[in-house]
Amino acid sequence: MQSLFSTVIFIVREEAAETSKNGEFSIVYLFLLLVAILRSVSQTFHFIKHILGNVAIGKNATQSPTHLAWEAEKAIDGIKNDRTKCSSTGYGNNSFWRLDLLNIYRVYTVVVTNRIDCCSEHLNRAEIRVGNSLKNNVISSIPAGVSYFYSCVGMVGRYVNLVIPGVMKVLTLCEVEVYGTENLALKGTAVQSTTYYSWGAANAIDGIRYAPGTASFCSITLNQLNPWWRLDLLDYYCIYKVTITNRADCCPERITGVEIRIGNSLENNCNNNPRCAVVTSPVPAGSTVSFSCGGMEGRYVNMYLPNIQTHLTLCEVEVYGAGNF
Repeated sequence: MQSLFSTVIFIVREEAAETSKNGEFSIVYLFLLLVAILRSVSQTFHFIKHILGNVAIGKNATQSPTHLAWEAEKAIDGIKNDRTKCSSTGYGNNSFWRLDLLNIYRVYTVVVTNRIDCCSEHLNRAEIRVGNSLKNNVISSIPAGVSYFYSCVGMVGRYVNLVIPGVMKVLTLCEVEVYGTENLALKGTAVQSTTYYSWGAANAIDGIRYAPGTASFCSITLNQLNPWWRLDLLDYYCIYKVTITNRADCCPERITGVEIRIGNSLENNCNNNPRCAVVTSPVPAGSTVSFSCGGMEGRYVNMYLPNIQTHLTLCEVEVYGAGNF
């Protein structure tokens, strides 16, 4: 259970960092701080399971190679204790199993359940990979029929891979659960106060953080007074975190002073909604920063630069929440 607590401690530290900036304690921070202090397994798993949710359910799985009828989808069918409901590769080189979450998520915990009847060693030294990162969790061993928790401390990605490096390896999985929060921005629509050439508002929610050497995948307004950018989530959500990626090639100062506003009112182009945070410190070119919003409720997320004439440039905006209310 240690990695469960690692996940909790990571989120507490993230929330605490934002708390020190804005002086407000979020509901998530207070709850997880209590869990971390009490070290209650039941409370921790309740948070992981019911608040974050198993986002693997209903998604797409593939593997290579496949052994007979032990298809990849059986590892996300919700059945843990039936050996006929497990996935298994045949013998292969660098055998892998891959889950496509169909969207970008912040992944906090991956739970792996081993086969109950035999062959528990088929999981030994398997690596868990999220997104495009080379940072791995390595499975040393899992007893037959047992579920182990692996902390991914908020790694961002669409794909979760389990791979066993080497020659003539078999990978068997009876269940894979992934607990995290979805990037809600990818489901929404975006507009901005004005548009500079082809750098439209939608570029900031295209799922592409970095475009080497150019701002082709960023949004940019004209040089104007009080520029703004607005995301419509198309539903009402409790928002816990907003992440902004700055332009990589130049002009990093353009997001300094940006106010993040969240709410349901369209008054003043949504710029009168409650404020989550302000980008008070310079964000280096190409860097990504996150701001805790403590479960603020709203349909609209605005980036607003008041009392200044400039271009507002955003290369990616991500919004993470616990679900609509």
